[in-house]
Amino acid sequence: MKALAFLLAFAAATPATAQQVMDCDWRARADALAEPWDVNSRTFSNGVVRLALIDTIEPAAVPFHLLILSPPYDEVGGRQCVMVSHESGLGFYEIDFAALEAAYDPSVGLIFDLPVQIWISDGNILVRRLHVTLNQATGEVVASLP
Repeated sequence: MKALAFLLAFAAATPATAQQVMDCDWRARADALAEPWDVNSRTFSNGVVRLALIDTIEPAAVPFHLLILSPPYDEVGGRQCVMVSHESGLGFYEIDFAALEAAYDPSVGLIFDLPVQIWISDGNILVRRLHVTLNQATGEVVASLP
């Protein structure tokens, strides 16, 4: 019984780790690309996949998002554009884009891992690793904080 009480208390104290992957919207503007562009943008898969750090400035505690341009292509040749945010369209407190690691697994697709900081409503910061997979054939993007 004590173990159950501890687990419930721990779960209540741990913030949700939901990530949101959605089509690009107003946050994907060129003026929101974090400067310097050459440091905060990288290409993969012979240039057909691009990841970029987005800084919307506001809300100040959670302005950072990850933008992904990738196949599949639409009917006029444009790549899909998705944003990875923390939850409910709000971003991360910080994304360490310089520490981005990439790998490829034929059974999954491209795999990206990078450190992020999550702002918690009481003002504390939680450090996690954002794990993103991209299947270029289907366009499926999955994000998690393992």
